[in-house]
Amino acid sequence: MAEIAVDIVLLPSEEISDKAIAANKELPKQYADKIVLDKSSCLPHISLAMGCIDEIDIDEIDTILRTIAKETSLGQLSAVGIHIEKNRAGEKVSVFEIEKTEALQSLHEEVMKRLEPYFSYDVKAEMVLSSEETSQLTLDWIKNYPEKSSFEKFFPHITIGYGEIEIFSFPMKFEISKLVLCHLGNHCTCKVILASVGLTQN
Repeated sequence: MAEIAVDIVLLPSEEISDKAIAANKELPKQYADKIVLDKSSCLPHISLAMGCIDEIDIDEIDTILRTIAKETSLGQLSAVGIHIEKNRAGEKVSVFEIEKTEALQSLHEEVMKRLEPYFSYDVKAEMVLSSEETSQLTLDWIKNYPEKSSFEKFFPHITIGYGEIEIFSFPMKFEISKLVLCHLGNHCTCKVILASVGLTQN
């Protein structure tokens, strides 16, 4: 078994996924090949925790996610706007910013705490599922996730892609369909589902 880079994510309802995919297609063409969202190999998602795991632990992590799912009631979530920021390479990235509810923050923290024994952050390019050279920004994002993106710095969002876009009216209410463990691709995309559990809507 090998170590792989993974993301614990929430998959949103089909309606908001369709909007993210449509927005991705409207991004400037010079960025078109970096992130191409779809419903099979580049899934719109909300990241909860990133890191590296040993493939031998996938079944145990699946069991933990099933336990967490039984304890979780997120209710409706809301996309409140498009957030645009520049990465260290000076590239603009557009995302749907998701309202950080108490339930969503608690879920993120619970996932981080329960999976801490399984996660490492000494990421290498070969751990990322990519047919192209893995960007250093991707590796840095995974490596620095605990320090820069977790707990009080958790910023729930659905990445649209590289470039700047403003074509939606907000807020957009939606529900979550699944809690998923996925193999990370280049640009922190959600490439392959390794474990999945449905979330009950309450």
